[in-house]
Amino acid sequence: MSVVIEVVRSVTDELVESFGRLLPQLSRSAPALDSAALRELIAWPGNHVLVARVDGRIVGTLTLVTFPIPTGLRAWIEDVVVDGEARGHGVGAALTNEAVRIAGAAGARTVDLTSRPSRVAANRLYERLGFQVRDSKVFRLSHR
Repeated sequence: MSVVIEVVRSVTDELVESFGRLLPQLSRSAPALDSAALRELIAWPGNHVLVARVDGRIVGTLTLVTFPIPTGLRAWIEDVVVDGEARGHGVGAALTNEAVRIAGAAGARTVDLTSRPSRVAANRLYERLGFQVRDSKVFRLSHR
């Protein structure tokens, strides 16, 4: 199974359909993204939306977010999702490795991500790729 990673540059019907299929596998509460929402996501400064293709079909996505702060350029990996049918075939690793490469080329010294403890396979993947668990707490304030 050959995995091809692309940085999304424009919105197509295929991309809208793929996000409609993939996003619910990540979050049941996430709203569907139409073409306007995807265009805004892709155009946002610092966002790098990556897709993974196998046999030409989009089977995964990842968003790399980079932003400058006083201590340097930061990079975060967000919303990684691989289609259930494609899991275990290197898609997540290929997406993550390309995001790390892009972040490094942009000048980020570190790349952060979060993953729920229940995502055992994903957590093993991140550790295998060299990510280390930090002694930190993540706080969230919801506006809803």
